[in-house]
Amino acid sequence: MASAGAQTAPRNAPMDFQGRVLVSISDADMLASAYVDGVLGPREGRDAISVIPLTEGDRVIDVRTLRAYETEVSNSVAGAPSAVAISPDGRYAFVVETFKQAEQQAQRFSDLPAGMTLTLVDIANPKTPRVLEKLEVGKRLETVEINPAGDMLAVGLHPRDGRGVAFIPFREGRFGTPSYQLLPGVDKDTRITHVSWHPSGRFIAAALSDAGRIAFARVQRQGDEISLQPWGGSVQVGKYPFKIVWTPGGKYVLANNLQWGPDVGGFWTEAPRGSVASIRFADKSATDLQGRTVVQHALVGVAETGVSPEGLTISPDGQLVVTTNLERSFLPYDDSRITWHASLSLLRFDLASGQLQHVADYPFDGILPESAVFDNSSRYLAVANFDHFDDNRAGGSIDFWRVDRDPLNPHPLLVRTVHNVPVTRGPHSIVLAR
Repeated sequence: MASAGAQTAPRNAPMDFQGRVLVSISDADMLASAYVDGVLGPREGRDAISVIPLTEGDRVIDVRTLRAYETEVSNSVAGAPSAVAISPDGRYAFVVETFKQAEQQAQRFSDLPAGMTLTLVDIANPKTPRVLEKLEVGKRLETVEINPAGDMLAVGLHPRDGRGVAFIPFREGRFGTPSYQLLPGVDKDTRITHVSWHPSGRFIAAALSDAGRIAFARVQRQGDEISLQPWGGSVQVGKYPFKIVWTPGGKYVLANNLQWGPDVGGFWTEAPRGSVASIRFADKSATDLQGRTVVQHALVGVAETGVSPEGLTISPDGQLVVTTNLERSFLPYDDSRITWHASLSLLRFDLASGQLQHVADYPFDGILPESAVFDNSSRYLAVANFDHFDDNRAGGSIDFWRVDRDPLNPHPLLVRTVHNVPVTRGPHSIVLAR
């Protein structure tokens, strides 16, 4: 064995997170336990958007020196972790407000009024994020995504708004006038927890959580005018799908089943283990045996995850899927059902068949991790950690994980690294400018 004196350079495990900018949003208004007891608890600052530059010029910034640059933007954790999006050119971020920021006198979750605002943030200089514009879109905004062309936003609205999906043109750093469309075949009282553009920009998919289904529509556009046309039937995927992601190329769409519902203790508190479902998406119509033109989507795979897998992400190479599982980390400390951990679930994905295989769960010391994103290399993962069990540690964090393999038994596994970036308490949605 070599002596310590023979080591001429410090040893570092691999950590080369690839991308341009990480962006997360934090809801500073409430403790995670407010989901159970309704008590907001002490606040830690104001709601914020956090921007983490990963490169400077042509230089990749060392992960040990990464830091977040923040500015105030109202947002809420009370929805699917799809409340922030980035323009394809990486210059702008968009944040939807599900509930408004708490007033000074607010003490309980029920004191938070429904949000109405879509906020545009300039992140072209990631060290000085600037709010450029705010637009009232509807009542209780649930989700935001921008199309691949970068000129149209889709914002899912809560059923209490009653207008389905808002489409907002976006050009030269400015919002256009919103228009509204109900999803074909979907009742206006059905909750839409996520709306996602197909990689072609010609279709959208929507998670209908209460119905346990994923619905699809074809997007027809003339200038800024949008209409939605039926595109195949909706697909039953399980119980309480919350978020959806497309595989590279858009042949499949994945959905996470949280297993929540009125037949579960506390609606979500005592949920069993969740799952991820895979749907083969038909981007073309076909002719059936009776000579009719049909569009036929198909459920092709389901795999188990940890408890309450709110976050869902797929690697850019399409081979790995990760869910961020709340477990029961969000319960009050004196609740005997609490788990003093959250977890990630790692799944393999077969791009040819659409099949999913559960690899393992990876518990870690964290609270309410609602979101994660792979880097460009598919070898690293950034995870939004809402809060810490050590109350002396202020704020939340963006934690970095590594996809690793044993050279003698090369199945994939996840390793939590020592690297993280502190952010305002309450990070819940995270995206990467690639």
